Amino acid sequence: MTTGLIPGAQPPDHGPRDGLPHQRREPSGPAAQHVDNRSRSSVITARAAASFEPVGRSVATARSFVRDTLQGWGFSDIVDDAVVLTSELVTNAVVHAGTAADVLCLRSDDGVRIEVSDHYPEREIPLQGSPATMGSPDREGGRGLQLCAALAGRWGVDYTPTHKQVWFQLHLPERAVGTRAAGPSLPADLLPLADGRVRVAVVQIDRTGALTAWNEDAEELFGYPAEQVIGKPLTDLAAWPHTPGTSTGIVEALQLSRWEGSYGIRGADGRVTPVYASHLRVRDTGGEPSTVCLLVRNHERAVLQTPTRISSSDGSGGSESQSTDPFEVFIGSPAPDDLDGLLQRTVERARDMLDGDSAFLLLATDDETELEVRASTGLPSARQRFARVPVEAGPGRYGSARMPAVHDDLTAVPGAVPLLNGTGMRSVVTVPLKVEGRLTGSLGVAAEGPGRYSNEEAMRLQFAADRIALAVESARLGELERLRRGSLSFLVEASDLLAGTLDRDQTLALMAQMTVPTLATWCAVYTIADQASEPYLSYVLHEDEELIDGIKSLLSKIAPPDPVPTPGARVWAAPGEVAHQAALRSSMRSLGLSGGPTHQVASSIGPTLATASAVGGETVVLPLVARNRVIGMLTLGKPTDEHFRQEILELAEDLSRRAALALDNARLYSERTAISQSLQRSLLPPELPVIDGVEVEVIYRAAGEGNEVGGDFYDLFPISDGTYGFAIGDVCGTGPNAAAVTGLARHALRLLAREGLTGPAVLERLNSAILDEGARSRFLTLLYGELRPQEDGSAELKVVCAGHPLPLRLRQDGTVEPAAEPQPLLGVMEDLELYEQRVTLDPGDVLLCVTDGVTERREGTRMLGDDGLTDVLTTCTGLTAGAVAARVMRAVERFASDAPSDDMAILAMRVPGLQKD
Repeated sequence: MTTGLIPGAQPPDHGPRDGLPHQRREPSGPAAQHVDNRSRSSVITARAAASFEPVGRSVATARSFVRDTLQGWGFSDIVDDAVVLTSELVTNAVVHAGTAADVLCLRSDDGVRIEVSDHYPEREIPLQGSPATMGSPDREGGRGLQLCAALAGRWGVDYTPTHKQVWFQLHLPERAVGTRAAGPSLPADLLPLADGRVRVAVVQIDRTGALTAWNEDAEELFGYPAEQVIGKPLTDLAAWPHTPGTSTGIVEALQLSRWEGSYGIRGADGRVTPVYASHLRVRDTGGEPSTVCLLVRNHERAVLQTPTRISSSDGSGGSESQSTDPFEVFIGSPAPDDLDGLLQRTVERARDMLDGDSAFLLLATDDETELEVRASTGLPSARQRFARVPVEAGPGRYGSARMPAVHDDLTAVPGAVPLLNGTGMRSVVTVPLKVEGRLTGSLGVAAEGPGRYSNEEAMRLQFAADRIALAVESARLGELERLRRGSLSFLVEASDLLAGTLDRDQTLALMAQMTVPTLATWCAVYTIADQASEPYLSYVLHEDEELIDGIKSLLSKIAPPDPVPTPGARVWAAPGEVAHQAALRSSMRSLGLSGGPTHQVASSIGPTLATASAVGGETVVLPLVARNRVIGMLTLGKPTDEHFRQEILELAEDLSRRAALALDNARLYSERTAISQSLQRSLLPPELPVIDGVEVEVIYRAAGEGNEVGGDFYDLFPISDGTYGFAIGDVCGTGPNAAAVTGLARHALRLLAREGLTGPAVLERLNSAILDEGARSRFLTLLYGELRPQEDGSAELKVVCAGHPLPLRLRQDGTVEPAAEPQPLLGVMEDLELYEQRVTLDPGDVLLCVTDGVTERREGTRMLGDDGLTDVLTTCTGLTAGAVAARVMRAVERFASDAPSDDMAILAMRVPGLQKD
């Protein structure tokens, strides 16, 4: 892959390419509305390009390239759509078109344009006529343009004589930076409350985020004198965010031209003061930018908060009331463009409207059986966010979700509103959010005193809830659609990674790494070897590597979850409970309450408390089911007081199904490989005997991944005192079938030779045994001989070469000659007339025996052959048998760059001669 990133580059030249005119073909008819040319008025501010080879793995690499590029540009809002579209278009290029793919990312002031080009221009898309000709969703190809039409703001197809280019453009969501408006005249009793002396802190922050101005009201509100804070970053004082749902960080907020919202300032006494802030970005006469911040206490927000926009009207008060949008009156304008911001604004306005101490909003699941906490104010929202409670029945049920309800005193009906348990709230009013009669959520306002609300307040809150229900549901569906697009991209990439390995340990690591931190803060994988085995903790991962050992130690002390095959996530409370108890015991020991010396446990309290915090949130277990059997459990966890979103659990369930199948495939592959290798090793001869006066070396290579034995074989064994049998053979073909005949031949040779039969008689009986195998038989080439060292330092050989490459004899003077004559191979005809030949190896001579995998080694049209092997052997004069075999093998391996496609065996025997005193 080649890439290039050119910040600030100009738009690419769209003139003629390679001296040929540029061609553009656009759809006509109904499809034309989806296609648009590139906006030439946009200025390209950055570009990134990459080329990908026409192989399957390029699709995943292209997705990573586009994701990294857009995230680097700060365009996380459109990353998921861009990745899905790029994946489809690159797949069309490298898989269906079979060519390389060129991907170009262009950044402009109004969005991002991505171009995918292949080198197969005649594969034109039928764009005339009905849009349905673009392809069917049931077809493997042709879906890329449908996705472009559905997700992209603009898209098109360009053609040249050498390329076909499909491009799409994604627009960035618009973000309002501020709105000026004036409110109507109101009676005095409707004006917002404020202290007698309203203090407005005015602070100024330079381009680095450091404070440069700090007025007297700031000193009074937060307790810091100016000289103590000037020069410090505002982030040292800000408790961000004070309210949940804020989608922008404080560093980013200080860079915006205008910003308004809530956060906290940590005062000199250590307490956090909730403030409402209005930020304005300015520049001085020298062009230096800075941010001016106006801060008031949160309950005095009306001093700075942008007034509600009221539609202008020239009529009377009645017509003015009719032209007012009730949604904007309640929410304010501009309305937040994200769901979390809208929900947070809703609970804050509901609290203010009823003068409550807290407010909360819960959204219903699709089946309306549970409510999920999504926003709150005045409550420990971090603890409750994404917590779920049942609507109709069960422990902790929400009994007042479908109808407005007023509770004068929660102490009289404990548990009526589970969210408020232990918060000190006494009175509460709740109303449902409904769209077309369907429950979509619940809005509530609570106060610390009893009897604060009546039916009148419930009606006011219900009126507001009716105004916002449709907007909330629309925003929720939009968020859900974005999550599902992101889930699609996530699952596509996860499937590619899991399918790319058959190694069990690597599969376990991938499972954990895909879930942390995308789906959970920590993860543990339990595996079950068989139905009679207990779950075993196989892998643990946390986003903070320093906590992994602590979590692993904690989980090892807890009984594993039950291997229940029921699909879906189930809550597992044991880790949080045990972690809490361990942290409590450590804290008591550190205070000397258990009677032991404090210093002996002080060193361990830190990790214990950190582990307790890491696993103290919600923990869920998903079964790993493959082929109707539970093979393990995937455990996901959150830190203290955090919960999982329902959409995340659904995505985790989809991932667990894919991971379970990948893990079981890895197990089956490992078992098959282990069995195959065990059987193959049984076909190899035991250790070669040591022969006095003769050096022997064997090199063996089986073709095929995971094969230790193939169709080639060798053997060297004692026959009688001073006589040894040797053999090297080649069964037709490779793999397990050939290995079966290998076993038959090797064992038959040993048995027949030790019966005292001559070489020809041994091979004739072996030939009959092979023919008796019938259809399973395979022909066999075999070099068999008997070796007997002599007292004068030479060695006498009797050799039969049945269709095998001839053995070569290397003399001390460097000459090479065949040591036998060719005879018929085995396993073809019944009546064989074989004879043995006698060969004498003088001191210093070498006998080299090989299989045809050596001589038939190929590189293109070239083959090593007998002549090439002879040339290599002539360079081996004076070498030991081991050195001769090694040199021959190196020459064979270097002859061609590809991996060997045939089994290879080399047997080298050398007579060193008598040792002189």
